[in-house]
Amino acid sequence: MFLEPLTPTEAGALPGELLTELTALYASNHTFHALSGDFPDPEDIRPEQVATALADELADPDVEVLLARSAGRLVGIAITLGAHPAPDDDDPWIGLLMIDATQQQQGHGRQLASLVEDRFRTAGRTAVRLAVLDNNPGGLAFWTALGYDVIDHRRDRQLGRPCAVLRKQLRRVRHSARLAVLDAAGSVFLFRYDDAEAGTFWALPGGGLEGDETPREGALRELREETGWTDLEPGPLLSTREVDFATAGTPVHQHERIYVSHGPHREPTGAHLAAAHARDGILAWRWWTREELRTTTETVWPAELARMLDELEESTDSG
Repeated sequence: MFLEPLTPTEAGALPGELLTELTALYASNHTFHALSGDFPDPEDIRPEQVATALADELADPDVEVLLARSAGRLVGIAITLGAHPAPDDDDPWIGLLMIDATQQQQGHGRQLASLVEDRFRTAGRTAVRLAVLDNNPGGLAFWTALGYDVIDHRRDRQLGRPCAVLRKQLRRVRHSARLAVLDAAGSVFLFRYDDAEAGTFWALPGGGLEGDETPREGALRELREETGWTDLEPGPLLSTREVDFATAGTPVHQHERIYVSHGPHREPTGAHLAAAHARDGILAWRWWTREELRTTTETVWPAELARMLDELEESTDSG
């Protein structure tokens, strides 16, 4: 699925083929329009009515109309509002998200909502709101399943319809890579970190990717910065995982890759390490045996590291 923004110029003079597609999309949702009252006759939605409705939306410079296409077909539409008129509301809004009724139950709604959220994240927005009419329990169930929470009940500004206001905090997407460095005995090297929100924990060397780095490049750079070791290379992929956490009060959804490398049992080295460790909150380091990982009461990330290394060793032996 990809999104096409509809410009105000286009909305004022929609090409016949596009207007036909949009009218079919709106008309397929006559049940919703019967609830919303947006059209005089939800069973007879006409092209000129759709064109007028979209032109009216785009008369507001803070409104964006997004057309969703999949396999070359128009399957949905989303209308967003970058700034709400209420002075105490700093969040952008999703004013409408509608999928062609003949294309529902295929995941298009979830995908469209995710793409809209991604646009807000890219624009630096940290949350999004929307309103669901009280007479639309199906819509409420859809949005709450996507992580939206009801924060208020009131009437909408346009037609005075009773509705629930929902809000979702948007997590910043982050990509990271780490290296599990093993010595000849199979012990793994870990740093002890101190984080203001997560507390103290042990974790593998690594961190967030920079620019257009590949995960392997990022893992190697982080290893050099944090240990001073320049003679290692990322080996096989140990795991991929997704982790939710917060940093500086901002929620983050992290995509993380962990690679394996083998090297001598040694200490980090380099004149730059003190500054690098102070910046990253690194308090200490040590090599951990597999048994120590399994029995420790300290926090180790990932918690399943011992099992992952055992399985890697087993697969290598059997190979």
